Amino acid sequence: MNFWRRTLAVARKEVRQLRRDHFTAGMIVGLPAIQLMLFGYAINTDLRHLRAGVSDQANTQLSRRLVADVEASQVVDVVAHVERPEQLEELLRRGEIAVGLAIPRDFERRVALRDRTPAQLLIDGSDPAVLLAARSIASAPIAIRESPRAAQRDSFEVRAFYNPERRSAVQIVPGLIGVILTMTMVLFTAIAIVRERERGNLELLINTPVRTTELMLGKILPYVAIGMVQTTLILLLGRALFHVPVLGSLIEIYAASLVFVAAALSLGLLFSTLVSTQMQAFQLTFMSFLPQLLMGGFMFPFDGMPKPARAFAELLPLTHFLRLVRGMMLRDASLAELSGELWPLALFFVVTLSLSVRRFRKRLD
Repeated sequence: MNFWRRTLAVARKEVRQLRRDHFTAGMIVGLPAIQLMLFGYAINTDLRHLRAGVSDQANTQLSRRLVADVEASQVVDVVAHVERPEQLEELLRRGEIAVGLAIPRDFERRVALRDRTPAQLLIDGSDPAVLLAARSIASAPIAIRESPRAAQRDSFEVRAFYNPERRSAVQIVPGLIGVILTMTMVLFTAIAIVRERERGNLELLINTPVRTTELMLGKILPYVAIGMVQTTLILLLGRALFHVPVLGSLIEIYAASLVFVAAALSLGLLFSTLVSTQMQAFQLTFMSFLPQLLMGGFMFPFDGMPKPARAFAELLPLTHFLRLVRGMMLRDASLAELSGELWPLALFFVVTLSLSVRRFRKRLD
């Protein structure tokens, strides 16, 4: 009896501590709810609605019917119309589309003669999942011919760009730069301020002439250097071990990484103003890391998610950095061409750093 009485006494004490720790109590409910919504609603391995561009040089009723049949499959959504196939390749390189439909001027003659594939399907093959989903269009029974013999031929010749060998490492390694930086940078800075508070050093810093903004920036500067070291390490190991290409400018890759590291560090600083212990900082970091990992485009293709989930994912720094680093490393896109992904990271840094400074001052008051 004494054994169970003492055990239950300890259990009651732990329950009381959990009731006082509102943050941990919220995690008990919040974390399973977030996981359920992410896995059950946002994550979809059956890819649909990939962004597609069309170059219809034939511009006939038959070619327009082909495009309509492709859209009816719901595998792609046509978001751009261009004149030449070369423009489709440019859109693919900039990451604005994942699939291109190139219909030549002699499309109807090819259909009539049945001597070669009537049209081409240009696919961003850097993501094997996208390549596999888009390939289903080529062999789909699109009704553009009348005879059963002709229907046996594929409607599209498939051209896969950027990863012809379909190696998963080509897609994963560049993304790992963002994933590792997110996990380490947010955690390091989330713990940094809290650790100073727990050790009693924060009061000493406050009594110095250092301003709040200077304190915040001084806390993150060493981790900026650490982030650049981690980026270099991943690039070198990815090249040496997995033969991942680096087609774009290294200077621009480092510039994009620098902005992303700053954004991640500012998020960690904001977390440090919201919690009181290092354990709470770790819990909040993990809770923020999970949506970015699953919805940012690292594990699952971005286009496969529902529109509300994609709208939420646009608020996450990792979403934009993955597009930047993959575009520059795998498609040789320039930073100027991908500037639409750079400015959200800069804006995220400014907003979160401003909130961190404001909350820190409020806690001091």
